[in-house]
Amino acid sequence: MTGQALLTAGERAARGKAARSRVPRSTHARIAPSDQRPDPVSILEEQATTRVPELVPIRHGRMAQSPFAFYRGAAAVMASDLGREPDTGVTTQLCGDAHLLNFGLFASPERRLVFDVNDFDETLPGPFEWDVKRLAASFAVAGRARGFDDKRRATIVRESVLSYRERMATLAAMRTLDIWYARDEADELQDLLPAHTTARKKAEKVTAAARGRGQLEAFAKLTHVVDGERRIVTDPPLITPLGDLLPDARREQLEGRLRGLIGTYSRSLGADRQDLLARFRVVDMARKVVGVGSVGTRCWVILLLGRDDGDPLILQAKEAAASVLAPYAGASGYPNHGQRVVSGQRLMQAASDIFLGWDRITGIDNRQRDFYVRQLRDWKGSARPDTMSANTMRAYAQLCGNCLARAHARAGDPVEIAAYLGSSDAFDRALVQYAEAYADQNERDFEAFGAALSSGRITAEAA
Repeated sequence: MTGQALLTAGERAARGKAARSRVPRSTHARIAPSDQRPDPVSILEEQATTRVPELVPIRHGRMAQSPFAFYRGAAAVMASDLGREPDTGVTTQLCGDAHLLNFGLFASPERRLVFDVNDFDETLPGPFEWDVKRLAASFAVAGRARGFDDKRRATIVRESVLSYRERMATLAAMRTLDIWYARDEADELQDLLPAHTTARKKAEKVTAAARGRGQLEAFAKLTHVVDGERRIVTDPPLITPLGDLLPDARREQLEGRLRGLIGTYSRSLGADRQDLLARFRVVDMARKVVGVGSVGTRCWVILLLGRDDGDPLILQAKEAAASVLAPYAGASGYPNHGQRVVSGQRLMQAASDIFLGWDRITGIDNRQRDFYVRQLRDWKGSARPDTMSANTMRAYAQLCGNCLARAHARAGDPVEIAAYLGSSDAFDRALVQYAEAYADQNERDFEAFGAALSSGRITAEAA
């Protein structure tokens, strides 16, 4: 949003409306033409070259479970498609992978349960509509997985886009600081749902469960006592202690570098957080497999203890590589991809983890690798689209659309975005068509992926 403060609200609105002449809202109904479209399997194979080789088949196995699972892991494929489409030029900080499962509940530093975007591995500035399209298409794909008919899917997708557009209009009329302070608290969102409905009951259940998923719950689940010492459990290939990964000399080298990471990453924290982190000592670490699209990236869980054995802190150090959007939106301006992730997260989220920071490790696999660090779990709650009714998914689509608008408004210019969207439903209708067309494309890509597995071109492993 650099330079926008020099423009009046009227001038900013005029810029948004002018973008309609370059890319009319109705044109968003079309997906990128298939002529010269890159092979989706080749895109995934290229991604695999930078990942831990023995974990890549696990990633493929998870993506092979359904078209929706494939969609979750194929952010790079969709980025390639979005990059070939005309874009508005109306930019903001993007999540980069704004599908419906990359929203969720977590604790704010004030110990309030909030709903927000929660995955920023691909974050980068870019055209606002790329995130909205990724979100809309995810509801079309998820709706098909649930067996919802065309009309119900269209209603769900339309609700996500309508909620985005209407909240952006509200945010455009707000004071700048009020936008920055705005957040979506779980209890307030829950109260918006009619009492005694299935959606309300599920929301209450999810929020109650989220409050129980904190450091102590993770500590009880992921650690045990071995020879009088607290250690991370072994559950290969999903959780693998360093001693089971490498011979002694290399294990000691990697352990030293990870300990060093915890010591040096703290420089990316505020002075108060540095002091807080210094009150904990590292006692164990392990490699952990996470997510679907992230499988194969280097990810470590690090157990620290404070006052005693009942005072845990579990951090996750996750590798950060170039965003899948970079070939189409431009390279990151940050020298460290961990810093790119953290900066994007702090910009878009209303509240971020107090231990969120970044650093770099030199020497892993004879390479320099960027990482970002955060708590492994802090009141975490996620949606279950595989069990949602159509009405529940529609309510969830409203929440996600609302939330994404707030995140975009914090990071970009809500006046310009709102002016482009306008007060009619032209953009909403276009994205309903786009979402269905892209769900068709995703199914074709899933079939191509399955054929590559069947032929042996790529391999898959269940885990």
